[in-house]
Amino acid sequence: MVDVALTPSRRKLVGQPLLYAISVFASLGVFLFGYDQGVMSGIITGPYFKQFFNTPGPIEIGTMVAVLELGALATSIAAGRVGDIIGRKGTLFTGAVVFTIGGAIQTFTTGFYVMIVGRVISGCGVGLLSTIVPIYQSEISPPNHRGALACMEFTCNVFGYASSVWADYFCSFIESDLSWRIPLFLQCVIGSILAAGSLIIPESPRWLIDTDQDVAGMTVIVDLHGGDPDNILAQAEFQEIKDKVIYERELGEGRSYAVMWKKYKRRVLLAMSSQAFAQLNGINVISYYAPSVFEEAGWLGRDAVLMTGINAIIYTLSTLPPWYLVDRWGRRVILLSGAVIMGISLGLTGWWMYVDIPATPNAVVICVIVFNAAFGYSWGPIPWLYPPEIMPLTFRSKGVSISTATNWAFNFIVGETTPYLQEVITWRLYPMHGFYCACSFILVYFLYPETKGVPLEEMDAVFGEEERLDYESERASLMSNTRSPSVRSGPRRKTATERGWVSRLLYRDDRSTYQPIGEGDE
Repeated sequence: MVDVALTPSRRKLVGQPLLYAISVFASLGVFLFGYDQGVMSGIITGPYFKQFFNTPGPIEIGTMVAVLELGALATSIAAGRVGDIIGRKGTLFTGAVVFTIGGAIQTFTTGFYVMIVGRVISGCGVGLLSTIVPIYQSEISPPNHRGALACMEFTCNVFGYASSVWADYFCSFIESDLSWRIPLFLQCVIGSILAAGSLIIPESPRWLIDTDQDVAGMTVIVDLHGGDPDNILAQAEFQEIKDKVIYERELGEGRSYAVMWKKYKRRVLLAMSSQAFAQLNGINVISYYAPSVFEEAGWLGRDAVLMTGINAIIYTLSTLPPWYLVDRWGRRVILLSGAVIMGISLGLTGWWMYVDIPATPNAVVICVIVFNAAFGYSWGPIPWLYPPEIMPLTFRSKGVSISTATNWAFNFIVGETTPYLQEVITWRLYPMHGFYCACSFILVYFLYPETKGVPLEEMDAVFGEEERLDYESERASLMSNTRSPSVRSGPRRKTATERGWVSRLLYRDDRSTYQPIGEGDE
């Protein structure tokens, strides 16, 4: 039983409004990631940028763009350990500060090598943020909202990308070096807001309980359940997490990367593969070099940046359907359908460039827009949702850090080689990434289990790695549509008036086939 004494919450924002406010604010971290992905795509084609850096070649351009991934790769590996030591909230603050410093160095750069230093430092901040934000989001979210909230988070990422593209476009009318310095400076503004705000958001309750800060952990859970310390659902969720922590400790196997690999090898490989194929499927050929792609197809100068901006708007809109679909269709269907559409779009992009007829510029724009839309609804959000879902609490931070490091490793490879491959193999680059889409389809179809609606503490049952333990379900959350632990006669569904507006919109008829573990399942 819960023996943590609490007083009524003093927080003004509690329950679902607190959950959504935290989610929106934490998403500034992935907004920065998206902004930094897109900001270079527009400025590298600008005349003042080229003049300042003495007309850089494809290797120099590729290095300036992709070197960010090296910093992100390094810190994403370290973020697993950092997140376990200083917490999710502390890691979020650190990442925001580091990113802001890097953005300032880029803004006031005096040359190529100073720009490289700034990009690496910003990359270190991005590595921390891109690792810790999905972990933090998954650990505060109830299972039936987890997918939707993660997809909302990815929408912020793409909105960041779109914002950077349009910032590049409007600043391109400035007849000075400010045309590329201002878009870089905007990174600092957003990073500063995130750093300040990360000081007031609550810590992850699961990390608090895992570090024996039970009172603080229970306080956060109570706040997420409406602020009443006597709420039986909040008490049940606390007890479930605490029981899982105690169970993992009793195993006595330690928490090293070696133990994680030995015990959860399949989960680690699946998490890594989801992030690897998110890059190999070709998104950063478009995100980093969209203006260059459109110039290759026949759009020139500022028109190429404008086409990129229009594409970015549609890309952002494409991330909205998963808010509704991810916890209804599930993860597998979305990944499979996305891979098919992306592969076809990339193949057609290469074909139109190969035939090179008057219709090619418009046709390539259409193919790229369809590709981006398919990615935005599938391989964009799901690889950020899947790894923190399938990893257990004791190894979640380390597992997600490995998967995120994989993302940045392949991100660097794609970003560094794309300018060179565009010159050497030209149109063949796009069907090459289409082939990777086919590979990802096969991988998901045969190896990826469905995680829709499964509580984090019950993920072992999905993989069949351990006996199903007698835990009250994480579904017993105020924001999920399930029974109270005190009700033994059967499930009770909340009425529309008892649920928040997001619940009413997304979960009018929850038909999840996964059944939580109850007392009769021992």
